[in-house]
Amino acid sequence: MKSFGGAVLFLDRSDINTDEIIPAKYLTENTKQALQPYLLEDLKLDGFNPKTDISGKKVIITRENFGCGSSREHAPWALEVNGIYTVIAPNFARIFRQNMFNNGLMAIETDKKSIEDMFKTFADKDTECKVVINDDGSAKVKLIAGSLSKSYPFKLGDFEKALIENDGWIGYTDSKY
Repeated sequence: MKSFGGAVLFLDRSDINTDEIIPAKYLTENTKQALQPYLLEDLKLDGFNPKTDISGKKVIITRENFGCGSSREHAPWALEVNGIYTVIAPNFARIFRQNMFNNGLMAIETDKKSIEDMFKTFADKDTECKVVINDDGSAKVKLIAGSLSKSYPFKLGDFEKALIENDGWIGYTDSKY
């Protein structure tokens, strides 16, 4: 199973679309690996440089409607090939969210108040994220920066949990059929 925590990249903008996650001109690439250098290449965000800010990051925390726009699996693939297995936002475009789980990645939805607190408390710090999924069905995101830490609850459905435990849809179907 993939590791769903690590260094956090804060993207302080709503409506980051799939063309900004991976530009359409790269959709003809034949492998996931070929998408790696182009992740977030077209994202316009003050202070953000995709050439220097993505390396080493494992988690994205962002605003509403992440993954909107054209439906394509290439967007989660570009995240995955860069080692980003977790995106945390108040909500996601429906198809993008499902594509994340289908590929064994986590699209964690938490309330706007929690997202606002994450940005206010941690965005200007080197922050690590730990995702904790308990046997009783409860789940939380724990953010840590130095001696500062806070936890934020989220819900993970049984089917979503099964998809991430089986590394996505293909692994899930292989385990069932």
